[in-house]
Amino acid sequence: MKARLHHNGRSQGCVGIDIGGTKIEGVLLDATDRVIDVCRMPSHSGESNVVTDIVRVARILSNEALPIGIGIPGQVNCATGQVSNVVNLDIETLELGERVSAIMHAPVHVENDVNAAAVGAAEFVEQVDGNATVVFLNFGTGLAAGLVRGGQAEHGYSGSIGEIGHLPIDPNGFECPCGQRGCLETVASGGAVAKLWPSANPPMPDLIRKARQGDGHANDVLAMVAHAMGDTIQIVAQAYDPQRIIIGGGMAKTGDALIEVIQAELSRRAEGCRFLTTLDIASNIRIAAMDQPIGAIGAALAAKRAQPQS
Repeated sequence: MKARLHHNGRSQGCVGIDIGGTKIEGVLLDATDRVIDVCRMPSHSGESNVVTDIVRVARILSNEALPIGIGIPGQVNCATGQVSNVVNLDIETLELGERVSAIMHAPVHVENDVNAAAVGAAEFVEQVDGNATVVFLNFGTGLAAGLVRGGQAEHGYSGSIGEIGHLPIDPNGFECPCGQRGCLETVASGGAVAKLWPSANPPMPDLIRKARQGDGHANDVLAMVAHAMGDTIQIVAQAYDPQRIIIGGGMAKTGDALIEVIQAELSRRAEGCRFLTTLDIASNIRIAAMDQPIGAIGAALAAKRAQPQS
């Protein structure tokens, strides 16, 4: 698998690793940011196992001391490489960057997995210029956003930028594991749709198909989901004014049918509203490059761009 990315002018290759609850995926980029090797294997829970898995993948990809980028769920301190509350990997607190760097004798940069995916996804979307603002919306098991400006992820003051899934504004008021009610994630996420439409796996393509066939219950559920996704997209569009909004996560595998649902919802909102008509949010929406390891690519690029300029 090879992908020609934007050349950033640096002369060194790098390794990117995206680690999740069930699998770990790594890429090796050359000096021109081309993917020249890919490695995938199952992941294992526990602090020592996570470090071991990352080191194994990094060594398979390269025997050089190249910069290593890691994308991982949970709370990430990019400045120190510390990760915490990685529930699906059974990690409470781990000095991940420090431990991997000590073993590999290489610089290590750690990013939240959604931020890493945002950096990677932005590389495959046409942009107006190199300083473009791009928002990546991860409609996966949960819901979160990654914000990229000029090719680099934004982190905010506490690192919680993009936690849009826990805005409690959905009128259905479903209980959220975070302790609130009405979080966007309780409706506008793959996990939520699986609960709302449990008769199919994956649920979203079937839900859209049944709604188009005139199924009344499917229409009701789809309207609920579309409304919450519309809220999500409108919030990031007006808060960050991005040039592109990229739809990713498991729900993005629905493809054009999902985009059509989103565009219909946004068009409905724009009716009679000159402000929304002028914004034309729908025209800036794209599906992520689902055939590319964008999480690992983004982790590699984030690591490369975090290195001091020579």
